[in-house]
Amino acid sequence: MATTVLDSALFRDCFGTPRMRTIFEDRALLARYVEAEVALARAQGRCGVIPQEAAQEIAARSNADALDLEVLRRETETVGYPILPLVHQLAKMCGEAGRYLHWGATTQDIMDTATVLQVRDALALIESELADLRSILVRLAKRHRDTPMAGRSNLQQAVPITFGYKMATILAAFERHKQRLAELEARVFVFEFGGAAGTLSSLGKDGLRVQAELAKELGLAQPEIAWHTVRDRIAEVGCFLGLVTGICGKIALDVKLMMQTEVEEVYEPFHEGRGSSSTMPQKRNPISSVYITALTSGVRQHVAALPDAMVEDHARATGPWEIEWIVLPEIFALSAGALAQTRFLLTGLQVDEKKMRANLDITRGLIVSEAVMMGLGPHLGRQYAHDLVYDICRKVIATGRPLLDLLAEDKEIAKHMNRAELAKLVDPANYLGVAGEMVDRVLAMRKASSR
Repeated sequence: MATTVLDSALFRDCFGTPRMRTIFEDRALLARYVEAEVALARAQGRCGVIPQEAAQEIAARSNADALDLEVLRRETETVGYPILPLVHQLAKMCGEAGRYLHWGATTQDIMDTATVLQVRDALALIESELADLRSILVRLAKRHRDTPMAGRSNLQQAVPITFGYKMATILAAFERHKQRLAELEARVFVFEFGGAAGTLSSLGKDGLRVQAELAKELGLAQPEIAWHTVRDRIAEVGCFLGLVTGICGKIALDVKLMMQTEVEEVYEPFHEGRGSSSTMPQKRNPISSVYITALTSGVRQHVAALPDAMVEDHARATGPWEIEWIVLPEIFALSAGALAQTRFLLTGLQVDEKKMRANLDITRGLIVSEAVMMGLGPHLGRQYAHDLVYDICRKVIATGRPLLDLLAEDKEIAKHMNRAELAKLVDPANYLGVAGEMVDRVLAMRKASSR
């Protein structure tokens, strides 16, 4: 029976994805354990540590699909770890060759290696999602490079920006995530094989040679030294996913704010019934953004446990390691859900350019008061211009009259600028700074990184 949203028939595809679940399900995990055991046997066979014939038998007869899950469950509860019960079953499958299984290894070697194999597959899915999101953001940044809208600070209109600029700031973050992922793979895709206390003492002088062969078998890097209780690799993966989904959460928050009835600048993708209220027929609620908010919060809470799991005692830990078993699969599942919801949201995002322009005008020109101040600065001095424009802005708020009218009526300002010149200053489309050039820079960076 399902007990969480991640395995619920109702909610699992709202909070996760089938492909990510497949990587972390029980059968897939057991298959990775078996893969690690078989790879070890093959490596040891080539090194002459175990008979080559035994290695071949182990490789041919070890079958994760044939494992008895119920027996494995019972014995795992007794032992506390699944590898000894697993080896018991594999040894029976392999006959005489079974006595050479798990030669010189310890439970954590197999489990950590399986985890790294899972992480490699899971990060490949994350990488694919990031690539899709970057492509979507490129299209939005290009399309809306010069679409003016209100920039907001402390939830108040600040100065004009463009929607393309807004999207390019997000694109730049995902480009950095691409770099982070490429950098962390070299540190994270490293198997574990150290034996009881990490020194490979059970293999004598053959230990490092077996490690080197095992690296070839697994397609993972050979560890420079055991990392049984030094868990920065796993913590780095979690923190990376916290950063990735944090940007998704920022997107969701902005979309929710921009979907408000009083704003209405963007909308989530629409199809019949999506976002409907059970009582208010007019409602069109944000849905993906709501899920993303919950998902990204869940990721952050789980990620916080991984630095705790780094505080491990001596050469083999008493408890912190198990924290990773709990949170790492859920971090990946929730991250996959957040990225999928973000991809859906941005793919069909509805952008109302007319409403963006209309919202620029709701303050009757106040959004460009900085532009007026800077335009008057060369004539009046920056500070005096600031104080003068500040007083006129207060009059706009008090009277409801347009800023342009009050500026044109001011005798001191009229000495230096006529109404036509002031009209140019108060047009939001004329005060976008180098937003367009910044968009171009991000797009150029994206193009260069794709070569």
